[in-house]
Amino acid sequence: MTDVNVTPLVVRLKLSLLRNGLRQSGGRRAAYVASAVVVVLFGALQLLGLIALHGNTHALPVTVLLVAVLALGWAVMPLFFPGGDETLDPTRLVMLPLRPRPLVRALLAASLVGIGPLFTLLLLAGSVIAVAHGGAAYAVGVVAVVLGLLVCVALARAVAAANIRLLTSRKGRDLAVLSGLVIAIGAQLVNFGAQHLGSSGLSQLDPVADVLKWVPPASAVGAVDSVSDGSYGVAVLQLALSVGALVLLLAVWSRHLTRLMTSPDGSTLQAAEPAARERTAGGLARLLPAGRTGTVMERSLRYIWRDPKTKAAWVTSLAIGLIVPVFNALQGTGSIYFACFAAGMLGIQMYNQFGQDTSAFWMVATTISSAQDAYVELRGRALALLVITLPYATLVTVVTTAMLGDWPRLPEVLGLSLALLGAMLATGAWTSARFPYSIPQEGYKNVVPGQTGLAWISIFGGMVSAALLSAPVIVATIWVNVAKDGDQWGWLLLPVGAAYGATITWSGLRLAAPRTAARLPEILTAVSKG
Repeated sequence: MTDVNVTPLVVRLKLSLLRNGLRQSGGRRAAYVASAVVVVLFGALQLLGLIALHGNTHALPVTVLLVAVLALGWAVMPLFFPGGDETLDPTRLVMLPLRPRPLVRALLAASLVGIGPLFTLLLLAGSVIAVAHGGAAYAVGVVAVVLGLLVCVALARAVAAANIRLLTSRKGRDLAVLSGLVIAIGAQLVNFGAQHLGSSGLSQLDPVADVLKWVPPASAVGAVDSVSDGSYGVAVLQLALSVGALVLLLAVWSRHLTRLMTSPDGSTLQAAEPAARERTAGGLARLLPAGRTGTVMERSLRYIWRDPKTKAAWVTSLAIGLIVPVFNALQGTGSIYFACFAAGMLGIQMYNQFGQDTSAFWMVATTISSAQDAYVELRGRALALLVITLPYATLVTVVTTAMLGDWPRLPEVLGLSLALLGAMLATGAWTSARFPYSIPQEGYKNVVPGQTGLAWISIFGGMVSAALLSAPVIVATIWVNVAKDGDQWGWLLLPVGAAYGATITWSGLRLAAPRTAARLPEILTAVSKG
């Protein structure tokens, strides 16, 4: 295959993949058209907004920051959405007689076909118009738009090629599941930044812009501004940085393509060690109690580490449990009681314990023949949760207290967190037996169709019940804060909350155990529907 016909062939391949994908179903066509319309409209609005910035003092800081964030988005896109573009996986072409350099050019051209490049083009064009003044600046702006688009696309391709083995493995699918977490955290960061800028003004971006205008591809936009100011030498240097970044990314991309095309993978190499080789117990097993309790704890902790859905739920809870109190404290509007959010978010993980096992729960069910077996099973799962939750909730409480400087209230807040955690463990064990539901293994849904009502009852009903069970400690906390001499008794809430949480947890596990043992067939049927 010659170099001449590779590029149009790969572009036609990209168009064929897109067209055939849309032919699969009317729903998929509707979703694609709707998303395309939304993206184009949003991009057009952004373009108009950037044009409105033309002549504004803060146009350069806003545009270089926007382009830098846009490039970051292109860099992380293949890590979190590896299935979004079939041509992102160059291993599909390893059997074809293609050389890396022509293939790089062909894939680069194919990468320019799609909604993402069009959206990027609109933002880059708007950024250039916002900072350009004069014919020379607009001429350089055309080069800057093309250069910025190529750098973004090449960056995405280089990252995808460097990590393609990971992205097509189980760990890569784990990473894709965690994309929702990154989006949630990013939204919080954007919200915090917007509020900070709203109170301090866009002048806060000037120091950032002074750095970013030298970082490709934002340096291409910086070159347009330099030409507008008559600094042609600076503009040449900034354009040279973007050109150098593009050449470097293409070289890295070509190198990884060569390695992928010529190096064998795990499917062509004999395993280094026999699969049947016995493994000795790891350090985790040695640290856990003996007997069934330790076995259940180890299984639960391994699920947290290995199962994509369970891992995503835990990491999301850990992140949000820290973000809410810390961000509110940073904004100066927080309360030390926001630290209880950490215990509440992790306590949710106790709900639908058996649904997390999916169809594998039948192996657990065969080992439960009495209420005592069910109690030990539930106790092991609760202890596994506490191994992570107790130190984490304590850490979040201490960090929030330190940020707000409200150390006298640390014992009562920590005691309230422990009481709330105990109540959620108790209600989570009971609802796991009474309202189990299945979690699908594929996709991003957390409930199979037809069981949404069960999920709502289990989680939100359990949370309301946990709040009611925590009422004694909540009332005591309120009394400490409103009573005349209540402050001197605040330290007692820590041991009281810990004792109350432990007691309510034990009671909840004891009450849930007989129901679990009696409803094993119904639980197994409910959790196996995914």
